[in-house]
Amino acid sequence: MNIRKKGSFLFLRPLPPQNFKKVIIDLGASFIKLAQVLATRADLFDESYINELKGLHDQLPPMSKDELELVFKSAFKTNPLVHFEFTPIASASIGQVHIGYLPNNLKVAVKLRRRGILEQVNADIRILNVFNRLFSPLFSQYTKNSIDAVLNEFSMMIRQETNLLQELHNLKKFSKMYKTSGIKFPTPIEELCSEDCIVMSYEEGFRFDDKEQLLKYNIDFRKIISRLVDFYTEQLLINGFFHADPHPGNLFINPQGELILLDFGMVKSISNDMRIAMIEVVKAANERDFKSFIAANKKLGIIGYDAPDELMIEFSEKMFEIFSNENLTSESMQRLAFKVLESARDLPFKLPSDAVYVLRVSAIIEGLGTSYIENFNGIKDILPILQKNLPRALGGSNAIIDFIANEIKTIPIDIKNLKEFLHKANTGELQINISNHQLEFLKKELKSYNDKNVKALALMGLGLFILIYDRDLSIYAFILVLLGAAKIFWR
Repeated sequence: MNIRKKGSFLFLRPLPPQNFKKVIIDLGASFIKLAQVLATRADLFDESYINELKGLHDQLPPMSKDELELVFKSAFKTNPLVHFEFTPIASASIGQVHIGYLPNNLKVAVKLRRRGILEQVNADIRILNVFNRLFSPLFSQYTKNSIDAVLNEFSMMIRQETNLLQELHNLKKFSKMYKTSGIKFPTPIEELCSEDCIVMSYEEGFRFDDKEQLLKYNIDFRKIISRLVDFYTEQLLINGFFHADPHPGNLFINPQGELILLDFGMVKSISNDMRIAMIEVVKAANERDFKSFIAANKKLGIIGYDAPDELMIEFSEKMFEIFSNENLTSESMQRLAFKVLESARDLPFKLPSDAVYVLRVSAIIEGLGTSYIENFNGIKDILPILQKNLPRALGGSNAIIDFIANEIKTIPIDIKNLKEFLHKANTGELQINISNHQLEFLKKELKSYNDKNVKALALMGLGLFILIYDRDLSIYAFILVLLGAAKIFWR
């Protein structure tokens, strides 16, 4: 099912590219954010749609002159700039960026928050929640939970993004943590920043998806995408702190081939447990160890703990076989993958809130690759780069001597922990910690178990009632008691 090959769906023809973009813009900031991922997917939309959707990143209709003046006066009690260009160089869903100059002649980027954006975002979220409640009866419990997780995480994140002081905090933390990464970030002018405005150094460059400029400066795209994946390996698998919005409007390249990352409104932290589970996923995927791959995905919460391992392993093997095939076109891959997905639609896949933005980043980066490389995908092209970085993610020590030394050092601690464990077990003080995903599974299993027992007891109780009421109906009473007992003992 390749979207660009579908002439119609249920007798409805798709909107032309310009109309499609206009509808998204009219829906507002939240819907624009959701649609920005689509603008990177050259494997799903043809060039006419991609060219239009690109504008959702940084070419939205700007504020009117009156609105801009009101926002500017709110941001700056006294004008600190010797020059300000009123025509924005970028206009996005939350704010727009202008060029300005400070008295020391420093060229700066001035990002101003759209007037009334928080109220609009809150209204969008209410609309999304109404649609969710309206259609939730149509979905399975797993799907409901996933949709709820996506909406809750998205609502929290986009509200934070409307506060530019939060973006300032993210930028400062990001710049400090990744100062040796080789990636360039703007430098904020802190004394000029507020909830309505962030002022930072102006970084010269062109968009990541500008093919003409890449060719002009003879920049090798494969090296650039490899550098980007390396950087996200460091963010996700090593530090657990990542930029969650790397679309082409936020990702620039300068003529020297350096990557520049902009817009730090959407930055996320992930737990150490999730970081370790992702490392296990990458390791198992690279080794084609599908049993471990499924186990790691269960830890992530992407697959339910009640999912049958045999079916999940078979599903994973088929998907890996498709996306690692060098001879298939992207359309062939999609067509085969959707057939496999159709056969697996009843399997308990989930989308926990922690994974929402990790998967969003993955989809955007994979989409950026499809813009330049035919049948580019995560398994064939990105996984080898991730595998190369696993030693760093696992702690950076490749030497077996270091590993053995570290293990020997932990022996006294392990012995002490074992003694403490045995003592607590003997005195009844032993406690067991389980993850939220395991707890959700246990609750589901317990509910199912109790439901069966309640029905069984009801049948047995009805049988006993009939027997007391009329002994002539004892054969029917016996059958009901027998059915109830069968429901308890035959699982």
